[in-house]
Amino acid sequence: MKAKKKKFGDCEEHDCSSDWSLYKHIDLPKVSALNEAVPGSVKSVFKAWEQRLNSTGEHLESNEGDPELLVYIPFTSDVKIKSISIIGGADGTSPSKMRVFINRDGIDFSDVQEMQAIQEWDLVENFQGVLEYQTRYSKFQNVASITLHFPDSFGGDTTKIEYIGFKGEATQLKRDVVATIVYELRPNPSDHKTKAEGGGLSHVE
Repeated sequence: MKAKKKKFGDCEEHDCSSDWSLYKHIDLPKVSALNEAVPGSVKSVFKAWEQRLNSTGEHLESNEGDPELLVYIPFTSDVKIKSISIIGGADGTSPSKMRVFINRDGIDFSDVQEMQAIQEWDLVENFQGVLEYQTRYSKFQNVASITLHFPDSFGGDTTKIEYIGFKGEATQLKRDVVATIVYELRPNPSDHKTKAEGGGLSHVE
């Protein structure tokens, strides 16, 4: 009997979700958010796919009366993102729209108002985490970081997010490994007297 081909987005299969999840490639210590009510709370919304409904009471919430959020997520290696999943809060506090920017470090609210997003979605309230928003995959290649802009909620005074997940593929070589290789290629000052100006690589005959 021919095995059923696993479709991307068929998330009832545990191994499917685990295979595609990019959770382990998120550089969690460097994740940040603008307009979060509790500093650092954004880190709590990133968890393994199978843990997405396990609430510890921690979540990301915007400041009272201002539902706008901007979330910056860097990765430890370049990734290709196929889909994004968002679980929001109840009582109108789920985000109603999402705008995405790729490889744009350090942008703020004024920047995103003027910039063209690489893709935008009108969201729906997704309390069970069964919905995924498919990306225009060709535009989500070689992603070193992604910034998610949530302009508004479904009428709530705040925007609340319980979970953010990404599915896709990661490149084999992690960025910290590349940095180690470059460092080891540098001439050892004890072996070579020559040093390039500014601490860069130098060619020693």
